[in-house]
Amino acid sequence: MIAALAGFVIAVISRFQYVGIALLMAVESACVPLPSEIIMPFSGYLVSRGELKLWLVSLAGAVGCVIGSWLAYAIGAWGGRPLVERYGRYLLVSHRDLDLADRWFQRHGDITIFIGRLLPVVRTFIAFPAGVARMPLWRFTAYTFLGSLIWCWGLAWIGVKLGEHWDTLGVYFHRFDAVIVALIALGAGLYVWRHVRHARRA
Repeated sequence: MIAALAGFVIAVISRFQYVGIALLMAVESACVPLPSEIIMPFSGYLVSRGELKLWLVSLAGAVGCVIGSWLAYAIGAWGGRPLVERYGRYLLVSHRDLDLADRWFQRHGDITIFIGRLLPVVRTFIAFPAGVARMPLWRFTAYTFLGSLIWCWGLAWIGVKLGEHWDTLGVYFHRFDAVIVALIALGAGLYVWRHVRHARRA
């Protein structure tokens, strides 16, 4: 499953480049489990090969995040938390994830949108409570864009550095590829199991 997901991401970016990056990051920011930790580093790898530009890759990722976050914001603003709780489980959005995002937003206010975009898990779901609270859209957009730009640039930069040293690192990646795939699969399995367990408890 993980290999198929990674293959899909790579195929989309290889074919559609910046548009593909924006599309994939929009899907990820709309709370669909499509990890930016695969999308942006691979984009950075293409930068190291001279096929893309780092600043355009980062910009495309941030724009995609804003577009996807608008959708999540709209769902929170129009349907409220009951709608998210009712249908979120189909996208592996648990009550616990929503509670975590809610606590962050209530505790730190609007700036949470910027900070949350730099934190795994929180960044994916933080748009919902902002929508429920009817945070001004222009401020939500600005914070989302700035935080996402930093996040996307950082992940893409890691991909650039990996690509620049691929001749050396590639040997180790291929040697331990079975271990890496097993660890990723284990992490994905735990992620799904955690959501199913919390859903059953709820």
